[in-house]
Amino acid sequence: MRAVRPWLSDTAGGLPATFWYLWTGLLINRIGAFAMVFLPLYLTEARGAGDALAGLVVGAYGIGGVAGVLLGGVLADGWGRRRTLLWSHLVAAALMAGMAVTTSLPLIALLAGLVGMAHSMPGPAFVAAIVDVVPAARRSRAFNLQFWAFNLGMAGASALGGLLAEASYLALFLVDAAATLVAAAIIGAKVPETLVRAAPRAAAAARTGLRTPLTDRTFLAFVGLTFVLAVLTTQTSTVMPLAMRADGLTSSAYGLVVALGGALIVAGQLFVPRLADGHRKHRVLAAATGLMAIGYASLALADRLPGYLLAALVWTVGSMLAAPPNAEINAELAPPALRGRYQAVFYLTFPAAAFVAPALGGVSLQYLGDGHWLAVGAVGLAAVAGHLLAGPPRERRVARLRAVDPPAPARRSPVGEASAGTYGAPRSPAGRGAGSPGWGQRRRSR
Repeated sequence: MRAVRPWLSDTAGGLPATFWYLWTGLLINRIGAFAMVFLPLYLTEARGAGDALAGLVVGAYGIGGVAGVLLGGVLADGWGRRRTLLWSHLVAAALMAGMAVTTSLPLIALLAGLVGMAHSMPGPAFVAAIVDVVPAARRSRAFNLQFWAFNLGMAGASALGGLLAEASYLALFLVDAAATLVAAAIIGAKVPETLVRAAPRAAAAARTGLRTPLTDRTFLAFVGLTFVLAVLTTQTSTVMPLAMRADGLTSSAYGLVVALGGALIVAGQLFVPRLADGHRKHRVLAAATGLMAIGYASLALADRLPGYLLAALVWTVGSMLAAPPNAEINAELAPPALRGRYQAVFYLTFPAAAFVAPALGGVSLQYLGDGHWLAVGAVGLAAVAGHLLAGPPRERRVARLRAVDPPAPARRSPVGEASAGTYGAPRSPAGRGAGSPGWGQRRRSR
């Protein structure tokens, strides 16, 4: 126990109550997030769509996400983090309920695009709120916990979702909507507004809209490499289920493969920060991307469940290593007055990947077969070289920014907000321990 306490303090200590409420809401939301993971199977099995058409319909989700993430970034900086989070969750729940009772493929495609918009809008606000309230020295741990929580929820969602998909697709969509409503309730009741209005000069800079992040070459190079990472990751939820079905594997087998990745992250993600400490971020990202490329390329040889499970083990280790430095670099490059907008451009990688991966992947799988996975691996290995080349100049820029504008001290919690417990867990105003909620993050936030 004496050895565990210092580890817990290093892993989860120093984080404010607002972070833990965001964390809890995300966990609950992700546990119920079945529907979009199983959308390709729903379209092909329940609605009779072919692989290419299913890829395009799922791609509509990504198109909606592009608009949603940009709108979410602008709203997070102007309207506020809390309002953006709350209303996007409420709208997403209503749309998911609509998809539950829709049978027309064109209408399903339209709703998928709208759901993609609603699911992507909270992403910039989630991360901007975390950066608002978490001290700079603890952000790597906060992002690691966010990723851990996201995957903790995904592990449960995939395992349970596989069973529900075989029993009732209607229940799949309705449970998703209900979990989204619960997350909205937590945000509405416990998360205060974290946006601090900028000084007049900074506010004027913020009114430039998306021009600044879209002309920041150093930032855009990082965004491009993150897009490749997102395309690799999105293979799991878009193309892989179709490949597994072609190999004669069931929905439950697919759920088991996804659940394995989530279980590995749940078991090992909290140890990643200490493993990566002392290593330069771009080298960690290069190693992580290389592992993911090898893992997905190995699917060219997999035709049974053990092969898929072994490949999932390799690419999951890569995704575990990539999560904290990826999010931390994004936070370092964003000016405070443009934090939501920088997050929006960064988060474009995920809905864009959600479109590119299924739209091209469905056609690629149909005509190239197992060669699709070799192509995915080659793209990933090219990104490894990109990280090694782009990392040093990016780190020099971050060092210059810190020299000119050193990190501000941690902002005090708003009046009435619960104080942080021993290891960062929230306590109720009455002083009763509220426990230590667990949770982890999306590169597509919901």
